[in-house]
Amino acid sequence: MKNDALVERVDPLPIAECERAETLLADLLSGSDELAALISRHGDAKALLKAAFLETPYLRDLSLRDPKRLLTLLGKSPEDRLSDILRQATELAEHALEDPDLMERLRLLKQEAALLIALADLGQVWSVETVTRALSDFADAVVRTALCQALRREAQRGTLLFDDDADLQAASGLIVLAMGKHGAHELNYSSDIDLIVFYEAMRVPIAEGAEIQRVMVRVVQHVVKLCQERTEHGYVFRVDLRLRPDPGSTAVAISTDAALQYYEALGQNWERAAFIKARIIAGDDRAGEAFLKELQPFVWRKHMDFVAVRDVHAMKRQTHLHKGHGKIAMEGHNVKLGRGGIREIEFFVQTQQLIAGGRNADLRARATVTMLKRLSGAGWITVDTAETLTGHYGFLRRLEHRIQMRRDEQSHVLPKDPEQFAALGRLMGFNEDQAFRSALATCLESVAAHYARLFEDDQDLGVGEGALVFAGDKDDAETLKTLESLGFQNAVQVSGIVRGWHKGHYRSTRTERARSVLTAMTPHLISAFSETADPDRALFAFDAFLKSLPAGIQLFSLLNANPHLLSLIAQVMGSAPRLSSTIARAPHVFDALLEPAFFGSLPSVAMLRDQLSASLSEASDYQDVLDRVRVFTQEQQFLIGTRFLSGTVSTLETQALYTTLADVVVERLFEEVRLELERQHGKIGGGDATVLAMGKLGSCEMTPTSDLDLIVIYDAPNGLTQSDGRRPLPVSQYYTRLTQRFVSALSAPTGKGIAYEVDFRLRPSGKAGPLASPLSAFELYQREQAWTWEHAALTRARPVGGGEVLRSKLADVVRSALTAVRDPKKIADDLADMNSRIHEAKPASSIWDIKTAPGGLTDIEFLVQYWQLVLADRNDAILSTHTGRALKNLAQAGLADPDDIAVLSRSYEIYSALLQIVRLCYEGEGNFEEAPEELKTRLCQIAEVPDLARLKAELMNSQQAVRVIFNRVLGVSGEGSASSPDLVSGATQP
Repeated sequence: MKNDALVERVDPLPIAECERAETLLADLLSGSDELAALISRHGDAKALLKAAFLETPYLRDLSLRDPKRLLTLLGKSPEDRLSDILRQATELAEHALEDPDLMERLRLLKQEAALLIALADLGQVWSVETVTRALSDFADAVVRTALCQALRREAQRGTLLFDDDADLQAASGLIVLAMGKHGAHELNYSSDIDLIVFYEAMRVPIAEGAEIQRVMVRVVQHVVKLCQERTEHGYVFRVDLRLRPDPGSTAVAISTDAALQYYEALGQNWERAAFIKARIIAGDDRAGEAFLKELQPFVWRKHMDFVAVRDVHAMKRQTHLHKGHGKIAMEGHNVKLGRGGIREIEFFVQTQQLIAGGRNADLRARATVTMLKRLSGAGWITVDTAETLTGHYGFLRRLEHRIQMRRDEQSHVLPKDPEQFAALGRLMGFNEDQAFRSALATCLESVAAHYARLFEDDQDLGVGEGALVFAGDKDDAETLKTLESLGFQNAVQVSGIVRGWHKGHYRSTRTERARSVLTAMTPHLISAFSETADPDRALFAFDAFLKSLPAGIQLFSLLNANPHLLSLIAQVMGSAPRLSSTIARAPHVFDALLEPAFFGSLPSVAMLRDQLSASLSEASDYQDVLDRVRVFTQEQQFLIGTRFLSGTVSTLETQALYTTLADVVVERLFEEVRLELERQHGKIGGGDATVLAMGKLGSCEMTPTSDLDLIVIYDAPNGLTQSDGRRPLPVSQYYTRLTQRFVSALSAPTGKGIAYEVDFRLRPSGKAGPLASPLSAFELYQREQAWTWEHAALTRARPVGGGEVLRSKLADVVRSALTAVRDPKKIADDLADMNSRIHEAKPASSIWDIKTAPGGLTDIEFLVQYWQLVLADRNDAILSTHTGRALKNLAQAGLADPDDIAVLSRSYEIYSALLQIVRLCYEGEGNFEEAPEELKTRLCQIAEVPDLARLKAELMNSQQAVRVIFNRVLGVSGEGSASSPDLVSGATQP
């Protein structure tokens, strides 16, 4: 039978509109006498084609595009033809084609495969298992070929080094896993393909100097392009990479080491369930097999895991609530996610696999139907249940395919239009609409009943052995005991707050859907808060957050689906009062946790620019631009702070991230303001302007609360008097107007708050000087008029934004000013006087005043500025805007006592880290001795000391040591004025 041609094996389908169906078929046959002759000899095939053309525009279009292709498909065995298609797709990997040629050939093969598989499916020639296997096999071949192409391109670039006769995939160290239905060989007709890509770093033949992750990401992006980019021939497969670890914050290719660490520390039960179907389809098979073997303990627990059942059920319950699939319906029902749908059968199988698969390796198969048989064989379900669900699964998968093949849409929703609904029934082989509806209802109700029985003992509320009940008007006595046992000091108050959530007292909990999801996640919330040092504080902060939310369903669903975010928000609420209040004031910042690079690689300048550009591209007007910039800034600042608090980034990385963010915002807003000004007043021909970043921005040492110390510098051609617009402005007024609008764009409050506070007092002549300075005037001022404190401030100056030529000129001016010969004693006297004034104006209240305490951060900064001002004329390599790097430069140049530099560098590291924590967690100066325990632990971690007492002792020692160095180097005796300083304490005089 399998050797017979497809045309001889198909069954007919019912047809509603015979006349139109005849017309559509005639259009096709008019282009091919051979096809017309073939169809005329096979009545069943003719009936099938008429029904297919009438009800499935996609198949009709594929046939009309190439009647000869249809003739070939009908005239051959479908098994043989599929083998030919797979062979051709695979052989494409052996040829060094250009991307457009390869993409065209893959897409034409996809068209042929899609038409063949659909006809074999509609004509009842192939079973559901054969259909899904054919789709999956074709996807495998496409991905392998695309990967070969991407690897070959990297080899041509010289970033990957393969032997001449190497199997590119086997030698790549890259692992491509098919997940979901693709991994189980159950791909549906118009499905995305779910992939996860890892790489074994030690096996990747990376070239020297090439960045391995960047290369691997580029390979994956190339594969995605080859598969899903739409051309005149359509696409092959849409690719979904979101099943990888923490997809909102990780790259599309992840090292196996990073992946294993993630799954070990943060892996969730839904990810365990996903890996049941994981299958290596491309790349380095040996590396892939080793990775999956190492991952087995995560997926398959040694002990029966009944907790996983509740987790998976919670996922399904969330799907019902969030997607609106809680009831069985006909028109508009989702046959995949809806009640009684495909997902319930899959979850029915997967939950029992998670429970028992660790002890019984026979229960680890990927395919749903196979597993139903094995579960019945192992006694987990009855034979009748297995046979019933197998039949329903086949029915629903066939129905899913017919929904999708009508227009090649990834849809699982039944039509709402009665005529289209009946047409779908005919594609299923039903002559009568009522018969189709009856069969569908029986199927959905039966699946829903079996699924419900699996979870009939599931309890919605409870933590461990304790009860958590928040219904009714009174506190539940057992619930109060549970709360107290979990560490809550005010159990009655906590119970009342939570009962208020469920009664809809806040806007965020007023809808039934929001309350239902919140109820489901409440035990997890309570548990997460109980693990913080101060559970009551954490819950009260979360309550304030809920009170400020305009709506809650999206956040609750997000937290319900991402338990690691629950732990994170609990940590923030319990440990960081300032971050908690930030969330309460601007709840949208919490969305930032899903933005790129939260747990993975840090966002680059390019990534932040792209994200900001993507947001601003949707702005409706200039005001919307300003609002979007504020939202972007707040979200990214929150994201950076959360990273630092959770320990995923270092102090130096945190400084750099805050600075990079500010750079991107300054650069983009400066450009937006310039464009807005040009629209009104034209351009200054040949002119340009840039922003000179000073202070913490200039030194790349930003904290969460740093303002922006800025100076705007411009350069215009001599003799040019005004701009060239319809409303021209004089040059100086033009750049003054630019600066005023720029300041407003950054700091003027809008409905979304501000982006940054701005300080322009460091410009030449301070408040008395113009807002924008010509480059020539700035150079003259620095050379002839600037005070010592202004030159000290200049040690942190760097240009941001504007044209490269002007930035380069300005950098030269700054370097020239800093390398001028100076009187060391005058500089020492001036800086010592400035330092004394600062300490008098802002006396430190305790050693925890990191900046202003004697021997604190300010003293280190003055020392570095002193050395740079008096030594840069001899060796300008010591110059760096960043205090920590400047200390290293001084050490490498041998221009300062190595012991002094060691003390200052260690103290700088501790001070910088503590300052980040202070600015992140507190509105003012923090009292760390009264901080939550988790915050104390984090403080000790970053200072690399065992406890707070040791940290306090080290801080006192550091401040004393720094102050001694400060007094000695700047010639300060006691608290008095400076005397003759040592130029370089202990160093060899040049």
